[in-house]
Amino acid sequence: MSAEAWRTLQPLMDLTTPWALRVAATLRIPDLLASGTAPLEALAERSGSDAAMLGRVMRFLVARGVFLEPEPGSFALTPTGRLLEEAAGVRAWLDQDGFGGRMDRAWPALLATVRTGKPSYADVFGLPLWEDLAAHPLLSESFNRLMAEQSADFWPELAGCLDWSGLREIVDVGGGSGTLVALLARAHPHLRGTVLDLPATAEAATARFAREGLADRCRAQAGSMFDPLPAGADLYIVSIVIGDWEDAQATAILRRCAEAAGLRGRVLIVEALLEDDPVASSAMDLLMLIVTGGRSRTLEQFRALIEAAGLKLVRYSVTPTGRCFLESQATVLPEEERR
Repeated sequence: MSAEAWRTLQPLMDLTTPWALRVAATLRIPDLLASGTAPLEALAERSGSDAAMLGRVMRFLVARGVFLEPEPGSFALTPTGRLLEEAAGVRAWLDQDGFGGRMDRAWPALLATVRTGKPSYADVFGLPLWEDLAAHPLLSESFNRLMAEQSADFWPELAGCLDWSGLREIVDVGGGSGTLVALLARAHPHLRGTVLDLPATAEAATARFAREGLADRCRAQAGSMFDPLPAGADLYIVSIVIGDWEDAQATAILRRCAEAAGLRGRVLIVEALLEDDPVASSAMDLLMLIVTGGRSRTLEQFRALIEAAGLKLVRYSVTPTGRCFLESQATVLPEEERR
């Protein structure tokens, strides 16, 4: 390879930086340096790692601008390194001991997925994603924490996109451990909320509501998004869910929402649009291709799903952080209401 070709392609080919960064994040090195400079030996002892091996990773990340080495053998954080502290909310996605690491290790299956046209997650880990989470409680816990962080990130934008004063009952479809419902219930004391998710996750949501003093207004129901949903709520929220599924399954989920909402309720999809952030959305598109067979979508592709489910897009908005809220309403009465 010529020197010019190497200089051009090396930033695209690099695997060293992402993996070194993940090692540092998994070992919580940024948090260990949060209070200031520390010697390598202390970092190794506190992180449970080999000092010589850790030192080699640290010096590489010094060269990449993540850490400083103000004097030989002592390290400190740069502003970039501070973004990897636990409080910044990114570390968990890089943590090789949690769900973020599971996703990282799925990437080598991209070639197999492109060749076969089928998700390859089960070929790597032995089970499809949802069965894998059900079989490994600690992995499921990590997954739920990551999804909860996402909900906590966008809920202030969600709070401003609707007139909540006119709503009384909401259902969060595939709502995980109840973070979004709890946040909305605390912000709007008149609201009642239900989380619909698989049994172990619904149990975690029930525990959250009890712990946070919300059990009188919030509840969790164990079930599948593909079965009939609790009917008659004012709003059905489907947040960061549709991207996990192929079109037929995504349409089936939205059709269940339409049936439950009837003509009086609304359905709110929360996702990122492919055209609004092509790099990030395309990366997620490839990951979903490997993991579940799902995909990122454009506004028109979402509109097609919505219409196929018997809904009509009423309005949509894109927030400054790139999140899109698509509000829709049923156009046809469910069969039981027509009788």
